[in-house]
Amino acid sequence: MRIALTALLVLGMSTTASARDLNQDEALRLRQQGLILPFEQLLEQAMALYPGARLLEAELEEHDDRYVYEVELLTPAKVVREIKVDASNGQVLADKEDD
Repeated sequence: MRIALTALLVLGMSTTASARDLNQDEALRLRQQGLILPFEQLLEQAMALYPGARLLEAELEEHDDRYVYEVELLTPAKVVREIKVDASNGQVLADKEDD
């Protein structure tokens, strides 16, 4: 019984560590506090990876105390790319084809 309860607690804790979407007000507050870079700067960086691409969607998320912009682009070759950028320093964390 104790092992089953421990397993449930661990499972519960791992599912709560998922990403949280932030709204515009939270993003503005973080920017004003200097915790994240301007979105325009990060978007320009992501768009430079695929010249001529179009922005489909962008979200600011919090992952384990890290702020990440998830940007979806449609490339000129009609491929949707999902790019994750660390909002505090601009580092590209992931760049993959979105399925």
